[in-house]
Amino acid sequence: MTIIDRIEINPRICDGKPVIKGTRIPISVILELVAEDKSWQAILDGYPELTRADIHAAMQCT
Repeated sequence: MTIIDRIEINPRICDGKPVIKGTRIPISVILELVAEDKSWQAILDGYPELTRADIHAAMQCT
């Protein structure tokens, strides 16, 4: 699975900001949590619709 399979940009969703496909979770939110040293498990617990692959894809956007 590639990054394009996980991330979408749609002007109707979150004002066109990149989000995890099928959600309204912006990539920027995931990156902020990672920057705050949140563990991947803590992120997954806070956003149960995410997967580890989603977090990995978000990190590849930087």
